Amino acid sequence: MPILDVTDLRVHFHTRHGLVKAVDGVSFQIERGDVLGIVGESGSGKSVSCLALMGLLPSPPARIESGRAVLGPGAGDRSVADVLALDAEGLRRLRGRRIGMIFQEPMTSLNPYLRIGTQLMEVLTTHEASSESLARKRATEMLDLVGIPEPSIRMDQYPHEFSGGMRQRVMIAMALLARPDLLIADEPTTALDVTIQAQILELLKQLQKQFGMSIILISHAMGVVAEMSEQILVMYAGRIVERGRPADLFGKAAHPYTRALIESMPVPSATRRRLQSIPGAPPDMADLPVGCVFAPRCSFVQPICRDVYPDERATPEQPSHTFRCHVDINK
Repeated sequence: MPILDVTDLRVHFHTRHGLVKAVDGVSFQIERGDVLGIVGESGSGKSVSCLALMGLLPSPPARIESGRAVLGPGAGDRSVADVLALDAEGLRRLRGRRIGMIFQEPMTSLNPYLRIGTQLMEVLTTHEASSESLARKRATEMLDLVGIPEPSIRMDQYPHEFSGGMRQRVMIAMALLARPDLLIADEPTTALDVTIQAQILELLKQLQKQFGMSIILISHAMGVVAEMSEQILVMYAGRIVERGRPADLFGKAAHPYTRALIESMPVPSATRRRLQSIPGAPPDMADLPVGCVFAPRCSFVQPICRDVYPDERATPEQPSHTFRCHVDINK
């Protein structure tokens, strides 16, 4: 049984500009110990999908219209639960203990008025009824594990005394303190320089192997998710337009949007190569076109694309490599 099985997730926002279908029929699975990458431009529905799983969307205006998200038995908890059907108390017990999350902005995720140690220890005292002395010991050990020097001293410092990379390490420590079965990493390297990005990704890989947990890695960068993931979902305008292994997507991308994302990646060895971009702009989510939503930006567009949204189909070479497009761009 997968650690997480999401079926037909639909999240709508009811706004003054109209109905926004932020997530429109998303389904996926993640196996135990695997890393699932979710990639796409800003506004594609990546973060909203995972915030819905955590019960962290503001309601109103957000509303989960349909879907199931079955969390399978884990190492420390053999229960099975539909996350989307849980009440507030059920979600509170689940968050941190079975599903951890690293948010995009560590400075805004950490409370600036509380010491780092206080925020870390709260995870353990909430979920495990640990004594203060034991919680402090375990929190200090976790700071050391994620590479923060002098962790016993750092426990008594405030977030503003940490660099951006160190704050992100604190968020990773906080997410892993209760040893969750699944970690959601939402743009974990945003606003960090390239060197620190590489360190954070390497740290996540090491901890994932050490703890045997599954990871959902959300990013707008294909290179980031390709390096870590067993499977990649490509999202556009609230839907999954292509899914497959990194080798499948990079070797023979089947959807024009996926190919465009890959071609827009900078190539260090190509000193004179002009940086590619995707023409146009993402659609207005409150006024989506009738057919394929990528059609206005697509160089392979056909008349049927503007009238009919394509069904999901598999590539001839690999049944697990699926895409939604009327055109075979590899012919």
